[in-house]
Amino acid sequence: MSALLIVISLAATVVGLALFAKAVRSILAIVRIGQADPTRSDHRGARVKTLVREVLGHTRMRKWSIGGIAHWFVFVGFGSLALTLVTAYGQLFAPEFAIPLLGHFAPYEFFVELISWLTGLGIVTLIGIRQATRIFRPGRTSRFYGSSSWQAYYVEATILAIVLCVIALRGLEGALAGETSWNWHYALSWPAVLAFSGLSTGTLESLIVLVAAIKIVVSMAWFITISINLTMGVAWHRFLAFFNIFFKRNADGAISLGALPVMLSDGKPINFEDPGDDDIFGVGAIENMSWKGILDLSTCTECGRCQSQCPAWNTEKPLSPKLLITAMRDHAFAKAPYLLALSDDQKAALTDEQRAEAEKSLIGDIITPEVLWSCTTCGACVNQCPVDIEHVDHIVNMRRHQVLVESDFPTELGGTFRNLESKGNPWGMNSSQRNDWITELDFEVTVLDGPIAPEVEYLFWVGCAGAYEDRAKKTTKAVAELLHRAGVTFGVLGEGETCTGDPARRAGNEFLYQMLAAQNIEMLGEVFKERETKKVVVTCPHCFTTLGRDYEQLGMKLEVVHHTQLLNKLVRDKKLIPVAPVQQQITYHDPCYLGRHNQVYTPPRELLEASGATIVEMPRNSERSFCCGAGGARMWMEEKIGAKINVTRVEEALTTAPSVIAVACPFCRVMVSDGVDSKKQEGAAPESLEVLDVAQMLLKSLG
Repeated sequence: MSALLIVISLAATVVGLALFAKAVRSILAIVRIGQADPTRSDHRGARVKTLVREVLGHTRMRKWSIGGIAHWFVFVGFGSLALTLVTAYGQLFAPEFAIPLLGHFAPYEFFVELISWLTGLGIVTLIGIRQATRIFRPGRTSRFYGSSSWQAYYVEATILAIVLCVIALRGLEGALAGETSWNWHYALSWPAVLAFSGLSTGTLESLIVLVAAIKIVVSMAWFITISINLTMGVAWHRFLAFFNIFFKRNADGAISLGALPVMLSDGKPINFEDPGDDDIFGVGAIENMSWKGILDLSTCTECGRCQSQCPAWNTEKPLSPKLLITAMRDHAFAKAPYLLALSDDQKAALTDEQRAEAEKSLIGDIITPEVLWSCTTCGACVNQCPVDIEHVDHIVNMRRHQVLVESDFPTELGGTFRNLESKGNPWGMNSSQRNDWITELDFEVTVLDGPIAPEVEYLFWVGCAGAYEDRAKKTTKAVAELLHRAGVTFGVLGEGETCTGDPARRAGNEFLYQMLAAQNIEMLGEVFKERETKKVVVTCPHCFTTLGRDYEQLGMKLEVVHHTQLLNKLVRDKKLIPVAPVQQQITYHDPCYLGRHNQVYTPPRELLEASGATIVEMPRNSERSFCCGAGGARMWMEEKIGAKINVTRVEEALTTAPSVIAVACPFCRVMVSDGVDSKKQEGAAPESLEVLDVAQMLLKSLG
């Protein structure tokens, strides 16, 4: 019997390790199909620190409290219990075998037992969470909707089986050693030792060989299974996540949001003034992705945390960040044999299914236009992903291909692009109207015409919404008055200001963005040519991101602050002193491009508290804030599918019974105001409910 178990165990090991080695080579070959990306190999020391911090600290998983803690123990157990597998091989031949020097070292034995129990507790917890989610969040409401259930159950069962084998072996080892009283060598396995103590020596030895063989076969069956299923992300992420985190966009560990990456073609930045004939614009086929992009796809563990936070998915849109990534992954791995075939004969040898997969279009057959254009680029998916997948970058890259190569995009964007190109703003308003808001103030505002004067501290970038949209203009006037009262000198560009290009860039029209950016950078260069420090204050988080982060890629480095940051500093410095508390119960909506994209959460709340308001947070707030629906140029596209994102957000706000919904973004103000009006028409919101910018709340408190 023992001989048969040895043969089975060793045969399983040979097959398992051989298939695993072949699978690793296959995955490496598939990843290498992608285009070069030299931006991923800089600052290696910082990348190592980020890797250690994120992996050992589980910094991304800790956001999910119990689930994150449970996963940490499972992760630690996966690596820490590796030596117990070595012990199992020795026990096949000698049941009393122990690793030399370490095997009977009490601290090591205690560590093995502790990790085993905690790993078991962790995996049982994760199994419970999965089952509770399946029961209490059925269908689309489950973050596991669309994930491969059998793969998850198989991995969970494997881990649980390994843990049980380790604990059983420890009990058998203690019984075989003749232990008669509790001691530190078997501190946590003592109940198992007692359970086996009445058995004969021969029986104990046979059981040790049997359990060791089970442990080995279960482990090797896992290697065989994942080697056959290369798209089994719930298993492969255990190996690939290390590399995906190391090669993430920002070496310092910052979330891959904010500015979009520079467009690369074969690893080189595209020169939009003189693009090459063979330049690749965006991603129109899986082989157009960078190697890091394909690594992203391969690493997805299908946990669904991105899906659970996505505003599109939560309002019945077809976009799920998880399903988008897994669909692209499955397509990439299915198309890989065709892409890796080096000759016509090799391609002719492919199956009909493989050739059919190669003929499918990425955008159309794999990713539908409805999925691609549902994204608001809010970044909730990227913020929540525990393995640092860069969903937004992939979506924008596909949009770039559709706009720049295929000229295939939602019809509403055609007008937006024309307005941006001809009028310098998405609404198509005349530039002469950019100064209209100034005439409604009772103090003088400096309109810059040439270099900014030494006595002017800030350039106030008003933005298109702040200059043209009636509700946003109220924010502009409030900020101007607050700066005036605080004695902060500022100037505006008036008709010289043009859209930063954010809507064009996030919609994929990189050519138009480059044109608008070049125009603005030239103008800003003239304004600040006599200044070392280039201070800019903005009210729009989209301008905040584009001016402060995207433009730096083009050589224009500005010191950009959001108005809530500057006003908060002025309050702290006693240059603005609230004397008439507003004493209202309000809720605050975090703009995606201020919060997740730029990590600005505290200043708006401190300003609201300074104004005397009582803040009642919505269930989804701060880094988990729910989008208003305007980002990614969605403000200029119709919502034709599912519930409206802005109305859904307002419904959540109404649960806090506010008298005011405070915002800090002109786009959010428009969308939330429209949502409030919709609920008022239904009689579901009080007529007195207001939507105000944080600056307006502060202004009211000054008396």
